[in-house]
Amino acid sequence: MKRKDLLGLRDVPSEEITEFLDTAAHFREVGRRRIKKVPTLRGRTVVSLFFENSTRTKVSFDLAAKRLSADGVSISASTSSAKKGETLMDTARNIAAMAPDLVIMRHSCGGAAHLLARNFRFSVVNAGDGINEHPTQGLLDMLTMRDHLGTFEGKTVAIVGDVYHSRVARSNIYGLTTMGARVLLAGPGTMCRPEMERRGVEVRHRIDDVLEEADVLMMLRIQRERLPKAMVPSSREYAHLYGLDSAKLARASEDVLVMHPGPINRGVEMTPEVADGANSVILEQVTNGVAVRMAVLHLLLDGGDDDAAS
Repeated sequence: MKRKDLLGLRDVPSEEITEFLDTAAHFREVGRRRIKKVPTLRGRTVVSLFFENSTRTKVSFDLAAKRLSADGVSISASTSSAKKGETLMDTARNIAAMAPDLVIMRHSCGGAAHLLARNFRFSVVNAGDGINEHPTQGLLDMLTMRDHLGTFEGKTVAIVGDVYHSRVARSNIYGLTTMGARVLLAGPGTMCRPEMERRGVEVRHRIDDVLEEADVLMMLRIQRERLPKAMVPSSREYAHLYGLDSAKLARASEDVLVMHPGPINRGVEMTPEVADGANSVILEQVTNGVAVRMAVLHLLLDGGDDDAAS
């Protein structure tokens, strides 16, 4: 693999997506060992720069770097000089002066990771930028689907909820359509706009319209921190119209996969019995997140050296 950065899945060809997934499947075995360590990135420095709160993404990136034997440093907005008025570029220039090999960044502004990638020699991994993309989440979701479905060709993935404000949805749309899956979107008109069909997907406005066709039901969190007022009804009404409960799930295929990128608002996007039920692969997504992020760091910094990964 020759790429320097992973900023999104929009322009990543199917061959590279497959390489990310295959490498992640290989690294998943490391997490089952008593000593969860390989020497892949010994002597390399990885900086996590998070300007938004995160649990799963940040912890899994930190674990990924440690399991690859990298020297990892974590910086959050609350402890950075951004609180004192320092600009993103000045923060990045100071980090660059310390010679890191790779920077993982989450930011509320779309394009922030692209800005760093264009201006600095270190590799950049986008851990979520505004409502743009979240490529490693898309990859871990795809790895989880592939584990159960075997292939993406001929499979139907329904993404339900606040699609418009979801960077997870965008990365999944780009990745899944590249790999040959059929993607259905369902949500309120304010959150699931008809113009999204230009991305090669089908737009519906009721969860009932996708239940019977889906091999995968991916439920999305309402992005309240990004929503203008009055864009969504009350949580109770949203749950009634778009939430997944046992009665709705019974109308889907018996072996449909239920997914959620987290954090879950239980009782809104889905009921507890669905989130914890037999169809749910939500915790598998979390497990796969560490392996995918190990694969991304390894491939960007080592280009896929098989000896280093063993």
